[in-house]
Amino acid sequence: MEALIPIIIQAISGAVGGGVVGKFVQSAAMNMLPKILAGVVGGVGGGTAIGGIIAGLLGGNPAGGMDIGNILGDVIGGAAGGGVLTGIVGAIMAKR
Repeated sequence: MEALIPIIIQAISGAVGGGVVGKFVQSAAMNMLPKILAGVVGGVGGGTAIGGIIAGLLGGNPAGGMDIGNILGDVIGGAAGGGVLTGIVGAIMAKR
């Protein structure tokens, strides 16, 4: 169960980051569902890829765990990954 908590945090943060980017990038005619899906996928990917780096900078345990550094790393990495992937998907959808 403890292994799922970072993934859930990353997915929620990615959905929020994707929603924010989708709101600001009005050129992409995206419905809410593609924004959320791209945000969740990007959030988990970004949280996994850069969340550990950010957690290390914030004093988190590199092996994982539920300390504040790891949680903030998951939130920041998830939001960034979700926002980036939503922006990419929005740009692709705008070209079509």
